[in-house]
Amino acid sequence: MIHVLLVEDSPTDAELIQEVLEYTHQAKWHVSHVERLSEAIELCTLKLSQSQHKFDIVILDLRLPDSTGLDTVKGFRFKVPNIPIIVLTGTNDEQLGLQAMVEGAQDYLVKNEISTKQLLRAVRYAIERGLILNQIQQSELNTREALVKEQELNQVKSQFISMISHEFRTPMSTIRASVDLIQLYSDEITSEQNSRYLKRIENAIEQMLKLLDEILFIQRNEVGRVKFRPQPINLDVFCQEIIDVMQLSVSQEHHIVFTASGDYSQAEMDEELLSCIVTNLLSNAVKYSPKNSNIYFTLNGQNDTVVFQIQDQGIGIPESDQNHLFENFYRASNVRGIQGTGLGLAIVKRCVELHQGSIKITSAVGAGTTVVVTLPLYSES
Repeated sequence: MIHVLLVEDSPTDAELIQEVLEYTHQAKWHVSHVERLSEAIELCTLKLSQSQHKFDIVILDLRLPDSTGLDTVKGFRFKVPNIPIIVLTGTNDEQLGLQAMVEGAQDYLVKNEISTKQLLRAVRYAIERGLILNQIQQSELNTREALVKEQELNQVKSQFISMISHEFRTPMSTIRASVDLIQLYSDEITSEQNSRYLKRIENAIEQMLKLLDEILFIQRNEVGRVKFRPQPINLDVFCQEIIDVMQLSVSQEHHIVFTASGDYSQAEMDEELLSCIVTNLLSNAVKYSPKNSNIYFTLNGQNDTVVFQIQDQGIGIPESDQNHLFENFYRASNVRGIQGTGLGLAIVKRCVELHQGSIKITSAVGAGTTVVVTLPLYSES
């Protein structure tokens, strides 16, 4: 079945074309007839929006009540780009027909000279040309998309290499310098200095291991190997343990103020993923806050959900950066020399999604940042 849309305001010409198609037994035809360009566009758009069978060919008169000449082809092609067009011209408008083909029509027919053979040939060739053109356009689109993806991949690789080089260089330099001092001046340095150098080495190693863990998590996530494994957990105890460990590392430079309202002793969550969420958010709050400032960590319940809110008094995030915070390797424009990989929030977002929760960040430059993570208290699996 070949679906034809005939756009012709002359009843005589429309009847002639429909009769020619009707008496042609080489194919089955379904002809829809309208008299205006606007009606043709509306009908084609309606079929596409309702996922109906679109027209295989449009036979389009160039002189209609609401459009004439090349504007008819241009107007239809602009609104309906992927349906082949055969234009109808007057006896003295063959030049116009050729110009219409330049504008996107597949063929033209001269009224009063239409034969069955000529019409069939025009329809067949137009449909074939339309299919070939659509294939070419789709091939071009696929090529462009592949090129864009390749460029994006190259950019990500470049960012990754740059980030790795930068983030590893600092701890490696610290380790090298500390080892050199211990080796060269072992007879002169005090036990207190020796302990301080060893502590620097330990911190540098921990920094590199954390970076490797982040990269490994991103890689496992991309191949679908990060799984959600909920288990019973006492959130009060869990959060307090993380805070105690972190408070030791930040010493007295920052104070984490923790408050919880409600009973969360019977929650069901993935402890490893939850640790990634809380640790990364607290680390960010500490990292981007001035010394001797407070980090406020609150735990509140809402029905069958729990809300983790972490609020700092730090440098804040520029508004222009806030839509990109969960992208791999993205860092806000005002972080200056503060160390970071740009992976922490991307990891947090994935861990929150695996819990079927949500995360919201509100921030202003110089006014601090508040992160709100809402998670189901109980697993549905």
